[in-house]
Amino acid sequence: MKIRCFATAVALSAVCVALASSPDAGTRPLIQNAHARDALSLDGQWKIIVDPYENGYYDYRLNPTDEGYAQDRDYTDRTRLQEYEFETDRSLNVPGDWNTQMPELYYYEGTVWYRKRFNYTPEASCRQFLHFDGANYNTIVWLNGRRLGNHRGGFTGFTFEVTDLLNDGENSVVVKVDNKREPEGVPTVNSDWWNYGGITRSVNLLETPATFISDYTLHLADTPNGGLSGCITLDGDDKASREFTVTIPELKATVSGVTDADGHAEFSLKARPELWSPESPRLYDVTFAIDGDDVADRIGFRTIATDGTRLLLNGKEIFCRGISIHEEAPFTNGRAWNRDQAETLLDWAADLGCNFVRLAHYPHNEHMVRAAEERGMLVWSEIPVYWTIHWDDADTYANAERQLSDMIARDRNRCAVVVWSIANETPVSDARNRFLGSLADKARALDGTRLIGAAMEKREVSPGVMTVDDPLSDIIDLVSFNEYVGWYDGTNEKCDRVSWTFDVKKPVFISEFGGGARYGCHGDTTTLFTEENQEDLYRRHTAMLDRIPGLAGCTPWILKDFRSPRRQLRGIQDDFNRKGLVSEQGQKKKAYYVLRDWYARKRAAHTQR
Repeated sequence: MKIRCFATAVALSAVCVALASSPDAGTRPLIQNAHARDALSLDGQWKIIVDPYENGYYDYRLNPTDEGYAQDRDYTDRTRLQEYEFETDRSLNVPGDWNTQMPELYYYEGTVWYRKRFNYTPEASCRQFLHFDGANYNTIVWLNGRRLGNHRGGFTGFTFEVTDLLNDGENSVVVKVDNKREPEGVPTVNSDWWNYGGITRSVNLLETPATFISDYTLHLADTPNGGLSGCITLDGDDKASREFTVTIPELKATVSGVTDADGHAEFSLKARPELWSPESPRLYDVTFAIDGDDVADRIGFRTIATDGTRLLLNGKEIFCRGISIHEEAPFTNGRAWNRDQAETLLDWAADLGCNFVRLAHYPHNEHMVRAAEERGMLVWSEIPVYWTIHWDDADTYANAERQLSDMIARDRNRCAVVVWSIANETPVSDARNRFLGSLADKARALDGTRLIGAAMEKREVSPGVMTVDDPLSDIIDLVSFNEYVGWYDGTNEKCDRVSWTFDVKKPVFISEFGGGARYGCHGDTTTLFTEENQEDLYRRHTAMLDRIPGLAGCTPWILKDFRSPRRQLRGIQDDFNRKGLVSEQGQKKKAYYVLRDWYARKRAAHTQR
């Protein structure tokens, strides 16, 4: 049995220490559970300047003492030449993408400057941090005309300490956001989702004590006697030899200890928690405390393991009835960012009978992960190493590894996350194999409590016989792959005659299958993009899946129609990928009910075992 379900004390220590490095200029390590901190929300209306030629940035680069647009001047002397002014320009909502808020920016890729003024009186004994949940893609931040630093990547958070830079009274944050696609980027220039630009997730000014709890982990212990183990890390000048406590009231469990010279400590707790599962998503209130600071969280405990071709949750075989989801809002179809949007998407998945969601193709917002955990849905979380990127570029690899580390840093206490996915549909090559092998090693070094996956691709070895012979199969924990038999590979009837064989004895997981249909488009089963064709494809496809040996789960593509500039068929696609089982307006297509019925049968069959 190969198990990725526990973290030893050594591994836990490595997690807390390994994630302490700063990934981008000026940023600091993420603060664990940042939303539990005292905070001033900076969400709402921000003034903007659209700057496709980046004139504001070039002004800064040519004359750094001027700071360009970041200086945020108020112009009252109209005899003085000026060609920008935040106060008289337009506004956008934050969080939010600019593409769906302003029609003229629908296809825009480039720079938009954001400005937010706010009043604040800093506590003299406290520290302050400007925290962004996410902005796409290259972001530079100034506070009161002082450059804080930059962040690269569209789907992970970043934080700057601003304790000594805040004014007592009015303050101004200026943010340059640039979503231009980059050949060396992660993702690279070509993808199959909308390149939403802007400050797409919440912004908060966090306040902490001078010395505070910056990080922690808590998991089932890998010891014969069971229990729990974890680690805690402090930040501040007074972090050495500090007494801490960890308390779980419902388990009547408390442990105390003292941090080392680096403000770090490991601990264990004697406790026997009820294990989290889709049927019983048990979470416990946990408090981490030192004198002067405490952080509350809700944490669940579970094991995840593989045994040959079986996938085991808490030691019992499970079949993952899943669906893939993009971070796109129901009904409004811009970038999703809030709790209500997450709950609507998960409501649709729950009605399908899902116990698993693949959050593709990048780390989704924290609301989505926590809402899935509370509802008892297992989570596959992914970084945007997508299709063909610059495998030999050291900076590209460093960017991918930073995004992987940030994804793990934020969500490693979320027991619902059982798979860290390192790639999607990447063509095999020696350079790619080295790149992804290093990412897999990094993920395991940071977190030994989850499986490592990737969406590979299948191959037809002889007529009607399919397999996966990707060398990545030997590195990751699942034979996980995308296959579109009946859509990109033949017509629907091909599903009736396909068989599958695998040399690697690991659980088989179909990370994508499906086909497109526009809601309300009707015809016979052979006419593409009709609901009847998609319905027939799902009937035949699920019957084919029943014949796959070692199948442990699947996440069909996809829950909801989503925007993609690759999908241009007028009157059918209209900038939407139509493979959703639900339309962009929430209407359920015929294939939705086919999958729901199949999942009901799979659940009943599994329950009878």
